[in-house]
Amino acid sequence: MNITNIRIRKMLDDGRLRAVVSVTVDDMLAVHDVKVVQGDDRLFVAMPSRRDEIGIFRDIVHPISSEAREYFEKSVISAYEEKLRDSASAQENGSL
Repeated sequence: MNITNIRIRKMLDDGRLRAVVSVTVDDMLAVHDVKVVQGDDRLFVAMPSRRDEIGIFRDIVHPISSEAREYFEKSVISAYEEKLRDSASAQENGSL
């Protein structure tokens, strides 16, 4: 698996949800509605999910191995942190 593009679609300041992201894998598959969430100790990535008929949320898409999950999460969080730095830098320079 090679992540070929990460697009931060929405950044948020209120609550625990920090961003909504789209990820492209191998220039062939797009995964939308990946969420960056502030946990108690760290940021983490929540995969797209939906509520089943008894009210339990289930991932629609998810990495199969722990190595794939780690790669996916690190890539998404890194892109989010880069976007934060770029936004902060733009505000300091008055270009927003």
